[in-house]
Amino acid sequence: MKQDKQDKKNKTHQWALVLSGGGAKGLAHIGVLKAFADRGFPEPSLVVGTSMGAIVGGLYACGISPQELTRLVLEDFDITAYLDSFVFKLNGPVGKVFQTGQILGNFATRRGADSGQGLLKLFEELTKGKTFAQTRIPFRCNAVDLVSGKELVFSSGSVARAIRASMSFPGFFEPLVEETQGAPPQCLVDGGLANNMPVYIARNAGFRRVLAVDVYHFKTVPASDLKTGPHIVYRSIEVVINLMERKAAAADLTLYTADQVSPFNFFRKKEVIQMGEQVVTAQEPQIQAFFSQKPLEMEEME
Repeated sequence: MKQDKQDKKNKTHQWALVLSGGGAKGLAHIGVLKAFADRGFPEPSLVVGTSMGAIVGGLYACGISPQELTRLVLEDFDITAYLDSFVFKLNGPVGKVFQTGQILGNFATRRGADSGQGLLKLFEELTKGKTFAQTRIPFRCNAVDLVSGKELVFSSGSVARAIRASMSFPGFFEPLVEETQGAPPQCLVDGGLANNMPVYIARNAGFRRVLAVDVYHFKTVPASDLKTGPHIVYRSIEVVINLMERKAAAADLTLYTADQVSPFNFFRKKEVIQMGEQVVTAQEPQIQAFFSQKPLEMEEME
């Protein structure tokens, strides 16, 4: 009887963390996690992520601390070392010219500008080959199957492969193809196409207390910015994501980071992580209120 009461008490204090997609902007999630840990806030009982949110959330759920994630990104991680497209390694005007040329060429010859195999290998190393059943904190992420046209929510199998599927931004990374005996192949791309802030996954798991971090900000752009095919493709996807988010389930508290970084600019890592820390400082009263709410009952996780 005493154990039953303790289990019920633990459940009522559970909360879920949902991390949005947003490319390089998603490094701000690391700053949020670090600031939470520095302040002694309780860890989430479920982490849900999309695209870059799936990368950060998945690694965190597998046991990599916010401090270690920060060190990894700032000291050890150079994304260009894990990309097989040389154009992504070039910065500045010349790099942009080559990027446009190769991306346009790859549209006609392959499924994306980069295979994503280097990043998959990295995810497998960082997660130590864990499955969803082996994560320290329960984890979920989403992707879209181009074959069926359906959104998929990952809750079993390889965490690394699920992350790789969730971050497969169309045109830039090749889809992850999954084949299961007796079933048609799946062609998986970025989960943000269906839901860039999948709060509903946490709600469906029974969580009535959800905190979300949104690093994606939609804004109008001048027509002069839409110069090339890749620009048009990326902007079209942005518009679709924005329209989808208007219909998405809302969290109890959403933290919004400042919009000062391009989704493809991984050269300002320290600044973006600090943006995550700053939003926690700026909204600390609201966050404190979130954690001090009267405990809510929740259903069993699926």
